[in-house]
Amino acid sequence: MLAFVLLLLLPLAVLGQFPPPRECTGDCFTHDPAVIKRISDGRYFRFSTLDLIGIWTAPALSGPWTRAGSVINGKSVIDLAGNDVLWAPDVSFIKGTYYCFYSVSVSGSQTSAIGYATSKSLDSGSWKDHGVVVTSTPRSPYNAIDANLVQGPGDGEFYLQWGSYWKNIYQSKVEIHGEDIFKQGNELQIAYKPDGIHKEEGPFIYRKDGFWYMFLSVGSCCTYNPRPPTDDLYRVVVCRSSGPSGPYVDRNGKPCTDGGGTVVLASHANIYAPGGQGVFYDNALGDVFYYHYLDLNIGVEYNQARFGWNVLRWDNGWPTLS
Repeated sequence: MLAFVLLLLLPLAVLGQFPPPRECTGDCFTHDPAVIKRISDGRYFRFSTLDLIGIWTAPALSGPWTRAGSVINGKSVIDLAGNDVLWAPDVSFIKGTYYCFYSVSVSGSQTSAIGYATSKSLDSGSWKDHGVVVTSTPRSPYNAIDANLVQGPGDGEFYLQWGSYWKNIYQSKVEIHGEDIFKQGNELQIAYKPDGIHKEEGPFIYRKDGFWYMFLSVGSCCTYNPRPPTDDLYRVVVCRSSGPSGPYVDRNGKPCTDGGGTVVLASHANIYAPGGQGVFYDNALGDVFYYHYLDLNIGVEYNQARFGWNVLRWDNGWPTLS
């Protein structure tokens, strides 16, 4: 009955607009997932918020997923509150090394940091914790969580973006020398939701056919008792740019720095509050969009969040789920 009532509250334009998530079997809990396919053997790895960045592995995106340890042992070397419960992983493979960014903070705090670890194999126990790349304090315009790394047009040109609430999404160039990462200091605001308390976070930039697409999670997350209005629920939007640093605009030309964003995925049917998204290229499936969501048939508690994924298709240069 509850799912039916929520369906009645959804705008008609949303009904039937989004496909259901593809199959997930095994241990499908996740929050703010990061997914990558290992180069050496084609095995899939899924990383998740909580428990020092938990690791799950599977022979296929559909599973069966099994728990396989954590990235960090004990606690992060970053000496801040929250260093034993880490958030928001982002994983990249660069010149033979895997890099996992993570966030150190506590809920509602702006005293935060982004750190990273490196591995040659992705396996638990193989990761080296290198510590801080970006920090924030109550004097900062941003909150240093939810990091994402993207390569620019030049060889060795990389950009790190991050942010949650406050003045939302910032970006800086970074240099990578071996396993060492250095922030360059040229911080730039690339997305901002000006209304209310600026409910926008989790940037993920994906390069495709000469454009950079910035996916963002907007709306209320991640507790739903009492439940927020339907139009305030967590959802994923996208803006694009011809360069990694913007300016980013949505499909209607509205700047992402002025609340722009074309909806990619929102609540529909029993799928509730999707977000925490990312994209990767799979040599068997093509572009894959992944995220966490709640299933109204299961429940809306934090520990009931599930792994969702769909193949992306491109409609006149804009991503849609198939």
